[in-house]
Amino acid sequence: MHDSEPTTKSEATTGSPEDSDSNTEPGGVSVIQSYLKTLPNSPGVYRMVREDGQVLYVGKAKSLKKRVTSYTKLTSQSNRIRRMVMQTSSMEFVSTHTEAEALLLEANLIKRYAPRYNILLRDDKTFPQILVTGDHDFPQIVKHRGSRKRKGDYFGPFASAWAVNETLAFLQKVFYLRTCTDSVFEARTRPCLLYQIKRCSAPCVERIAKEDYNDMVDQARAFLNGRSSDIQQQLAAKMQKSSDVMEYEQAAQYRDRIRALTQIQSHQDINLAGLEASDVIAVHHTGAQSCVQVFFFRSGNNYGNRAYFPAHGRDEDAGEVLEAFLAQFYDKTPPPKHIVLNVDIPNKDLLEEALSLREERRVKVLVPTRGDKRKLALLAETNARKALERRLAESATQRKLLEDLSGILGLDAFDHL
Repeated sequence: MHDSEPTTKSEATTGSPEDSDSNTEPGGVSVIQSYLKTLPNSPGVYRMVREDGQVLYVGKAKSLKKRVTSYTKLTSQSNRIRRMVMQTSSMEFVSTHTEAEALLLEANLIKRYAPRYNILLRDDKTFPQILVTGDHDFPQIVKHRGSRKRKGDYFGPFASAWAVNETLAFLQKVFYLRTCTDSVFEARTRPCLLYQIKRCSAPCVERIAKEDYNDMVDQARAFLNGRSSDIQQQLAAKMQKSSDVMEYEQAAQYRDRIRALTQIQSHQDINLAGLEASDVIAVHHTGAQSCVQVFFFRSGNNYGNRAYFPAHGRDEDAGEVLEAFLAQFYDKTPPPKHIVLNVDIPNKDLLEEALSLREERRVKVLVPTRGDKRKLALLAETNARKALERRLAESATQRKLLEDLSGILGLDAFDHL
């Protein structure tokens, strides 16, 4: 999702709300009621704004009129929503063509304004990838982060820079591809240290023919696309051929590459053959605290996982927290073909439609009940639970330290520290 908002039918900017006849209603309710006469029964996004201009909440609606009307019935709302309504001094609206567009816009605006009453994804960093460049006669393999502007093949995302660096180190042992910049490549007059330790084939000084180098580039792409068994068979055949003609040094190099490739595979905690590009995402929810664990699987390879701790109120359940997380997470991160969840979410079909609309390809959200995908979802859920337990334990330890410090300093009002 880009910063630009989707095409809209109309937009109502904030202004002074119309005079309300319901002067006996609480202040926020009367403000909200003043907008109802002009709101359409169509999809859109609304913003609730405090007197000082701070956005309190961003929401989407299939019908703006019906959704906003619900805020005037305080008896059916939680205490948190009542507080939000009472602080609302104005509202802003954007009408969209579809509810799916409204969902995408809502996620974008939540990340832009970070409203205090929304469920918030507090960490939205981009994920690193591996790039095999395509704009040079001797392609380079490097870590990449950001937009895909440079020509080449991108593989990932990886959960961390560490995961990328580890994979690159292993790939150097197997495929001997250069990692140097184009300027360094052009300036070399003799092989660098990486060539001496068998981590590069030194194409910069023609220690390998272009055809042979591009063959290794193709092998690296095949490996990153999940065809590692094919690569092993090819290397084994070449090793045997070299051995048959008594080129034992060459055969030993193929042997070392096969060993390195086997080592890479053994480092995969999970390697499910045939698993398509998937993110496995699970939430563990304990009232006021939640952890969402994200695992990245591409071509049967596990590219790591990361834990998130979204901010939310006590009245949101696990499905609501997970749905809000997904909308914000995929606002910046391109979704894979499949998103596998451990619990159902309220608007699964709508999220599928919105992500498919934005990516211009089919994105499927799955909540498996059995099989390998269910096992992966449960594994992610276990990791989420353990990560949240660690976080809560660390918080308790920090609080105890602050309590001890406040006692030493003679501070009574610890709760206000």
